[in-house]
Amino acid sequence: MSEPQLAESRVAGSQIAESRVAEPVAGTRASGFFAGRGPADPGLALFLNAGDPGLDRLAELVHLLDAERVDCLELAVPFPDSVTDGPVIRRSADRALAAGVDLDAVLGFVDRVRPGLRHTRIALLADWSHSVRAVGLEEFLRRARGAGADATLLHGLPPLARRRYLAAAARIGQPVVTTCYPGSDPEVLAESAEFASAYLYLVAHYGRSGTAPAPDRAELAPVIARLRALTAAPLAVGFGVRTAADVAAMGGIGADAAIVGSALVAEVERAAADGADLGERFTGFVAGLRPPARGVRTGTT
Repeated sequence: MSEPQLAESRVAGSQIAESRVAEPVAGTRASGFFAGRGPADPGLALFLNAGDPGLDRLAELVHLLDAERVDCLELAVPFPDSVTDGPVIRRSADRALAAGVDLDAVLGFVDRVRPGLRHTRIALLADWSHSVRAVGLEEFLRRARGAGADATLLHGLPPLARRRYLAAAARIGQPVVTTCYPGSDPEVLAESAEFASAYLYLVAHYGRSGTAPAPDRAELAPVIARLRALTAAPLAVGFGVRTAADVAAMGGIGADAAIVGSALVAEVERAAADGADLGERFTGFVAGLRPPARGVRTGTT
């Protein structure tokens, strides 16, 4: 994904335990994200807003990504006015919202699409205020798990709700993606590592998606090494990752995967404006993120 799911100012509040809330239990490491990947052959996660393109067309494209052996689709329930996103992803979310796409529609989409995927896993991103608060944390997690989401990411979760979220996810058996930044406090790094039951998203920069420079390898490498010592979960780096060179560079400093968001969403927007075949654009985009020697691999998971 291209955007930080939990801003550090929100994450820091999780250090304050609520006396009436049980401590979360670290989740299982068996969610299977980026299985077989690693620094020598980094995995690939792509971000899209559900509903941009429309859900029927998107279903075809998700199966195409699966055929291309994209490891993860970070699929967002669209929400307005994201403070962590730049104009490309915000326009995408607005198009999906204008089409009437909401949490129910996205869960129904996941339920239809997920059984046919052989390689790609789906990490469902939802905003606390827009999509989760009204249904409640546990109900959201149960519905996400029931629909087949391989993991959840929550955007804008209030600090005092974070422990409840992690505890509920562990009880329900729903893997979660945790996040941190290179400059996060040691306590935040440790908590993100401990509770990453799907994968840990290391957000390379502060700021808005689509506006960040390429990740700073010198800054990230020691953080990845530190996180590697704290968790068995895969480590994925995003925010500013746009090219095959960026993906390879993330592997070169020890990441298991790279996350690409705004660059793909911009490709969707350009294809619509040009009247181009979106399937061909997707195939070309994925191929362009892989070193020529790697190509498209065959076989099954």
